[in-house]
Amino acid sequence: MINELILAGRLIIAALMGAFIGLEREAHGRPAGLRTHTLVALGSCLIMLISIYAFQDSPTRDPARLAAQVVSGIGFLGAGTILREGASIRGLTTAATLWVVAGIGLAIGSGFYLGGIITTLVSVFTLVFLNNIEKKYIDSKLIKVKAVMEDKPGQLADFCRVFAERGLNIKNVDLSVDENHEKAVITVYLKGHNIPKEQILEELTSLPGMKNIKWR
Repeated sequence: MINELILAGRLIIAALMGAFIGLEREAHGRPAGLRTHTLVALGSCLIMLISIYAFQDSPTRDPARLAAQVVSGIGFLGAGTILREGASIRGLTTAATLWVVAGIGLAIGSGFYLGGIITTLVSVFTLVFLNNIEKKYIDSKLIKVKAVMEDKPGQLADFCRVFAERGLNIKNVDLSVDENHEKAVITVYLKGHNIPKEQILEELTSLPGMKNIKWR
């Protein structure tokens, strides 16, 4: 049987690794933050410990069986953090971190400390530093198209279809409607190569209900 101090140490280390990643998510106001990531890492660590040590006398003992259920089951919790806001999706990164944290908990629970700690450090590096790189070198190259249109059914679909037919990648879409529901403000962030700006603007301007459009 595992020493009690080693058992407690693994649980504490797993919780700390989860908290380390959860702090970054908490700082960005994500739906799964410090407490959620800490509990996921702690729980998966406990399940791994149960898998390895709780059924040592059983002839059908299989340590991987319970651990496998963590890997598949964490998907339900991750799905709960994915939110749809208009045409944009938020929460995919947080769902991924929950999945990684579950793996870290399993690693620490099995005594694979080095793998769990390195994964934690690489995860935090990815979340913090690669996010800054993405904002600086990728998001800055996005094209912003803002239009004011009459608030009618199907306006957003017609607006986005113009870009889709040109093979452009729509990274994000924001839609707001005034209090009187007379006009809708649509903002689209695009990414693509050899964009025929004049042709697209001409087609957008000809859309029914178009009042104003800006491209930058």
